[in-house]
Amino acid sequence: MLKSDFTYDLPPELIAQEPLAERSASRMLVLDGNSGQWQDSWIRALPECLNPGDLLILNDTRVLPARLHAHKETGGAVELLLDRLLGEDEGWFLAKSSKALRPGMMLQLAQGDRAEVLEKDGMDVRLRLHQASWLAVLESEGSMPLPPYIHRAPEARDQERYQTVYADKPGAVAAPTAGLHFDQGLLEALDARGVERRFVTLHVGAGTFLPVRSEQVQEHQMHAETLIVSPDTVAAITATKARGGRVIAVGTTACRALETAGQDGTLRPYVGETRLFLYPGKKFQVIDALLTNFHLPESTLLMLVCAFAGTECMLAAYQHAVAARYRFFSYGDAMFITPAALSRCLP
Repeated sequence: MLKSDFTYDLPPELIAQEPLAERSASRMLVLDGNSGQWQDSWIRALPECLNPGDLLILNDTRVLPARLHAHKETGGAVELLLDRLLGEDEGWFLAKSSKALRPGMMLQLAQGDRAEVLEKDGMDVRLRLHQASWLAVLESEGSMPLPPYIHRAPEARDQERYQTVYADKPGAVAAPTAGLHFDQGLLEALDARGVERRFVTLHVGAGTFLPVRSEQVQEHQMHAETLIVSPDTVAAITATKARGGRVIAVGTTACRALETAGQDGTLRPYVGETRLFLYPGKKFQVIDALLTNFHLPESTLLMLVCAFAGTECMLAAYQHAVAARYRFFSYGDAMFITPAALSRCLP
């Protein structure tokens, strides 16, 4: 299986550079993975796609102002992008500098603290602060890490619009973008429909921005991301399936969190890391439907949705979305996807 099997032509002007004035004003393409049929709709029609007793699973991670500027002791500039925190004073960062960083080097931060390079792994470096906590440094010195395909500097409104309205647990460097469509009105409409919701936490890492470099899909190694699937969420999923309801993941991050916790066929509470890579041929153990945004060509996220609904079906739907002028990527429109029969593990 080649990464070039997962490409499509996207006019650059369809990449959303700004959020809409209202979160729930986005369009939504509804795709039936079993039949291959699709329908143009709106995110405000999501309650009509769901049944009373269905369960939405949302990712309550909170995006940190995760981009930092530092200097080497020699004066050279270093740009840091948080990958994941390991504790109060340690974390992995993607680092850009004119010359590679090495273990033992010291970096000077804007407010006077210093960070020591403990370890290097490719473009990643593990850094330890000498005084403050990383959360405090990021909040005081960091900027919002808008994705590289948004060609503008972060603005004040991104502090609010590049977060979900239910963001709670700090730790992500990118938003779980399917959740950006939800506002209070849409949540109330889902409540009125009798749709329940629970949360998982998956802190999206900087690896989500990195391309698949191996031509053979199966050779790609995912970056580690930390996640929590609580006993309460597991109990709600178990009860939902027992009464015949569906479990709908809001975003690929919620999907990967649940599928990590259910990899052996039994869903259990989970706290730890995941490198789970879902591509065509992999089976889904937990989710019954998926709400997601449109994803980059040749990306692991496009491979995930192709695994769920079928590659031919998904790429045809993407071709339609381009022709119909949907808005793509983080600030773009949504898809509601039900699976192809072969993607699901039978109960």
